[in-house]
Amino acid sequence: MGRLEGKRVVITGAASGIGRATTERFATEGARLLVADWNEQGLAETAERVSRSGARIETLQLDAGSESDVERLMSEAESRLGGLDVVYANAGIGGPMTPVWDTTIEEWNEVFRVNTAGPFLALKHAIPALRRAGGGSFIATASVAGLRSGAGPIAYSCAKAGVVNLVQVAAYELSGSGIRVNAICPGLIETGMTSPLFAAARARGSDGRIGQLNPSQRAGAPDEIASTALFLASEDSSYVNGQAIAVCGGLSASHPYVRGNPF
Repeated sequence: MGRLEGKRVVITGAASGIGRATTERFATEGARLLVADWNEQGLAETAERVSRSGARIETLQLDAGSESDVERLMSEAESRLGGLDVVYANAGIGGPMTPVWDTTIEEWNEVFRVNTAGPFLALKHAIPALRRAGGGSFIATASVAGLRSGAGPIAYSCAKAGVVNLVQVAAYELSGSGIRVNAICPGLIETGMTSPLFAAARARGSDGRIGQLNPSQRAGAPDEIASTALFLASEDSSYVNGQAIAVCGGLSASHPYVRGNPF
């Protein structure tokens, strides 16, 4: 049996990148899936890839920052899957690559609407179903940019810091419920959201320097985040709660560092 055999799972941001990789991994582990994204075409492609293996998968187009859409997602999960055991609130956007003085309030609000309000809404509306199931696992995608400065622009970094605090506070608010609440903090991962950075590096011929700031000396892959999501979704992590787990090749382990010149 798979590690998620019979588990009823919702994943947002499933049209590409980390969400797609996690959907495929969970399917191979026996999960029953309802996956969602704003990108309907990408969502259909994810479902087609998973369906080839014979796994059961349902899809729903939604805006992860819309309360009515998220409330409908959790309701659909109970009706289509017969309940809910795991939620992975992964949907997010990059936002503007601008310093604080060039970031507009409209850009700031949109990044927070999707990246911070999105996981909050997913948790809020998943709690009743998770309680009815006797407990479960809620996972959110944060970022190393939410742990300290130097890994992302201002709006994105602050929004992801909010996700880290969300899981820490919620874990205590849900004490004794059987619902575990954790976050994954990816480092530099090649996804649709980060593809312009990788493309620019390759165009400059500097792709060999990608990931040079972390001890692993490389960027990560969506599958490596999916492996951590699988751990948090499964009973292997039954005593892990209120944590923000960095999966970053070691980037977040240090203050700014220059090789060969520590002073």
